[in-house]
Amino acid sequence: MENYLEINKNSWNAKVDPHLKSDFYFVDEFLQGRNSLNSIELELLGDVKGKTILHLQCHFGQDSISLSRMGAEVTGVDLSDKALEAANDLAQQCGTDTKFICSDIYSLPDVLDQKFDLVFTSYGTVGWLPDLDKWAGVVSHFLKPGGKFVMAEFHPVVWMFDDDFSKVGYNYFNEKPLVETYEGTYADRTADIVQEYVMWNHSLAEVMQNLINHKIELEIFQEFDWSPYPCFKHLDEFEKGKWRISHIGNKIPMVYSLRGQQK
Repeated sequence: MENYLEINKNSWNAKVDPHLKSDFYFVDEFLQGRNSLNSIELELLGDVKGKTILHLQCHFGQDSISLSRMGAEVTGVDLSDKALEAANDLAQQCGTDTKFICSDIYSLPDVLDQKFDLVFTSYGTVGWLPDLDKWAGVVSHFLKPGGKFVMAEFHPVVWMFDDDFSKVGYNYFNEKPLVETYEGTYADRTADIVQEYVMWNHSLAEVMQNLINHKIELEIFQEFDWSPYPCFKHLDEFEKGKWRISHIGNKIPMVYSLRGQQK
């Protein structure tokens, strides 16, 4: 899929307006000070005050701005130029000095010349990338010696199921690109958009081994039987801010997180 970047950029550009208006992204509350980060990643990030952070695949910047509000010096990166227009507008309204760069992940070393205390990425990120060896190399490239990489992501077991979670429809392993057309968006299923997208399933071993190969030593790895986001069908909020697939319950992992250190 040589043109996957163009297809996915168009898809994400189309999502920006409905996402800004959706309850999912609670923009009004966010502008009033609500932090968009979840307990899962906050625990691994720790005290970020005074640290330089590179946030990969930041969408329209809520988590980047939240990290700025926590005292970090943050650079957010995303493929979608429309998302970053919204990110810059949000940062201005929030009064933060968050910087944003429009770039695909693999091209980032060509446009950014800086090393960071921390590289961060979360929820629905690696599935848009075909080559995790190259991705892990980019993460490593931007970390200072001893710097930390923090990641929270939907578990690959979730992506094995069809949209209704009624059967296993996809391979756990990275077999081939998944090219599909989607109506609406996870944040607003009634949104008037129909977009093609290209994704890849990545096993846990593929993620972790590539990080290890690039001298990122894993310190913490965790799995969770719930999602902090109501972005799937048939969800049950069993505790505030924690969702599970109603007919599956706690039987499958839904999210994993990890922290590694650059050797």
